[in-house]
Amino acid sequence: QAQLKESGGGLVQPGGSLRLSCRGSGGILDYNDIAWFRQAPGKEREGVSCIASSDGSAKYADSVKGRFIISRDNSMNSAYLQMNGLKPDDPGVYYCAADFMTCRENRNGLESHEYRSWGQGTQVTISP
Repeated sequence: QAQLKESGGGLVQPGGSLRLSCRGSGGILDYNDIAWFRQAPGKEREGVSCIASSDGSAKYADSVKGRFIISRDNSMNSAYLQMNGLKPDDPGVYYCAADFMTCRENRNGLESHEYRSWGQGTQVTISP
């Protein structure tokens, strides 16, 4: 059964960095585009970044541009989100998601309804 599992969350100080990982099983990452979403308490789930399976092209939410970097390693069945310069607005549960051809020019790629496969999430907390 195809699954996604996130890891790498934790507690970090403002300005710090974390690297999240998303490992896929069952071939789910072979041909699918991957996205990272986050959800803070009382807020809607927000698309953070996505990366295409075809050429590794990526999109970012304006709130994280220049600070976050998405990548994927198909040989490791994994995707990553390097988060730098973490701010008080960044905490929440971070989810990875996958679906076919979602992070493309003719798609938004950062809307949750575009993705059918989801991980369970990993918590990111920011505290001085």
